[in-house]
Amino acid sequence: MNLFGDAISWIFSGDSGQFDSIPVAIGVQLLYTVISVVIAAAIAVPLGWYIGHTGKGREIAVSISGAARAIPSFGLLILLTLLLGVLHKPEAAVISFVVLAIPSLLAGAYTGFEAIDRRVIDAGRSMGMTESQILWRIEVPLGLPLLVGGIRAATLQVLATVTIAAYIGLGGLGQYIIAAIPLRRFDILIGGALLVAVLALVIDGLFALLQHLVVPRGIRAAGATSPRARSARQRRAEALAVGAPASSTTS
Repeated sequence: MNLFGDAISWIFSGDSGQFDSIPVAIGVQLLYTVISVVIAAAIAVPLGWYIGHTGKGREIAVSISGAARAIPSFGLLILLTLLLGVLHKPEAAVISFVVLAIPSLLAGAYTGFEAIDRRVIDAGRSMGMTESQILWRIEVPLGLPLLVGGIRAATLQVLATVTIAAYIGLGGLGQYIIAAIPLRRFDILIGGALLVAVLALVIDGLFALLQHLVVPRGIRAAGATSPRARSARQRRAEALAVGAPASSTTS
């Protein structure tokens, strides 16, 4: 308990010593997270929407997502740093985090469309809506909650993994954990870990609220007046969006 007390005391002391101040470290942590998730979203979301709308390339997307999830982020970061050189360490870090974020974003984009009841889309077509209108007026609004779930998972994964960027001297909250080990400053080490955990919980809470808000009001009202168990398709889509095995949703 003394170690946790010392860690909390260090956090509120404002004495960062040889390290960056805590606000600066948090800013660096968030900066790399936001840049990486935005770039990954620009790649994965349009591709996921195309797959979900057309039904083409789903198997390839699943294979790519599975392969990307299997890549060790730390190993990729070191490899890219060696290949790009020490002058391009930020670029190496961003590429590593983008690769980490793409699977959850891609899955959230196309499973959001797959979870939509096909009868809704057929009704839109029967009303004379074009494919573009179906995409933006039906599929995107109804698929948005699962897309936000994918963004939420990707952001938390990247936020936690940005910690390793300190290993190549890029700062962030990871500097407290990595640099404190040889110094045997366990108060700083635990303090850094607590800061990462608290930041992740705050971000997760904000995304949970956002995920609730983006549910169309009609769907929210219908669910409140006549609550029913989610369909197997919806549960499977939610599991894929956050990277869980789809089989776990069918039990």
